[in-house]
Amino acid sequence: MNEMSSLAPKPAGPERQRKPDWIRVKAPTSTGFAETKAMMRRLNLNTVCEEAACPNIGECWTKKHATVMILGDTCTRACAFCNVKTGMPRAVDAMEPQHTADAAAELGLEHIVITSVDRDDLPDGGASQFVKVIQALRRTTPNTTIEILTPDFRNKAQAAIESIVEAGPEVYNHNLETVPRLYPTIRPGARYYASLRLLESVKRHDPSIFTKSGVMLGLGEERLEVHQVMDDMRSADIDFLTMGQYLQPTPRHAKVIDFVPPAGFDAFAAIARAKGFLLVASSPLTRSSYHAGDDFARLRAAREAQLARA
Repeated sequence: MNEMSSLAPKPAGPERQRKPDWIRVKAPTSTGFAETKAMMRRLNLNTVCEEAACPNIGECWTKKHATVMILGDTCTRACAFCNVKTGMPRAVDAMEPQHTADAAAELGLEHIVITSVDRDDLPDGGASQFVKVIQALRRTTPNTTIEILTPDFRNKAQAAIESIVEAGPEVYNHNLETVPRLYPTIRPGARYYASLRLLESVKRHDPSIFTKSGVMLGLGEERLEVHQVMDDMRSADIDFLTMGQYLQPTPRHAKVIDFVPPAGFDAFAAIARAKGFLLVASSPLTRSSYHAGDDFARLRAAREAQLARA
C-alpha cells in the first residue's frame, strides 16, 4: 500500500445546502419551549412542529402555540418534501381527542390548529378522529376557534368532508403544496385536482367555513405555474393562501432548487391579493399554522369588511 493512500480524502456524504441569511432561525432554548415540549410528552401527543422539523418551532412553542398532529406519528405515504416517517401506523389512540382538548386548555389557546398524517389504512382515512377532536375541543374549551389541516382522504373524500364539515371547524385547510407538473415527483400519492375538489366541496357544504391552502416555493416551479395555481384556488373559492420557502429536511428528500428572496414572496403576495384572496401570508418562513391565530382574526375581519361593502 502506498504510504500516502491512508491520507487520501474519504468520499463525502450528501451535502446540506447552505441557507441564505433570511431563512436562518435561532435554536430553541426558552423556558416556554421546554414547558410546551414537556406537556406534549405528558399527554402523549405528536406535533407537526417536531415531526416536520418546522423552522418556527422555537418562536411558536415559546409563545405556547403548538400544532397537534393526530392519528399517530407514522404516515402511509412518502412525499418527497416531508420529514414525517413512513410505514405502517399503530392503532388510533382513543384518548387522543381528549388529550388534545386538555392541551388546548392548559396552553390557554384562543385558536388551535389540528393536522394529521395520511392514514390510507383506515376505512374513513381518519376523518372520524378529526370529528372526535373537534367535539372534545367544543366540550372542553368552547371558546377556542378550530382550524384543521387535513390530508386528501384519497378515495374517501366525500364522506370524510361531510362528517368533518358537520362538526363545524372555523377553518378548513388542505395544502396543494406545489404546482401540478411537480406532483409525480414531489407528491406522488396525491392528485392536484382531487385536492382542489376537496376544498371546493367544503365550501359547497358550508360557505361559512373559511378555506385555506398553501404552496411551497423553491422546488423548481415556474412563476406562471404559481399564478395558475392561484387562479385554480380562486376558482375553488379558497379564502386564504399561504406561501413559504421549501427547506430540505434531510439529504434524502427533494433538493431545494432555489431560495426565493423576501422580495419574491412579496411580489407573489401582491398578485394573489389582486386575484381576490381574503388573506395572503407569503414569506420565506411562512408555514400553514404559523401565526394562525392572528391570521384567523384578520381573516374574519376581512370577510366582515367584504360583506359590509356588498
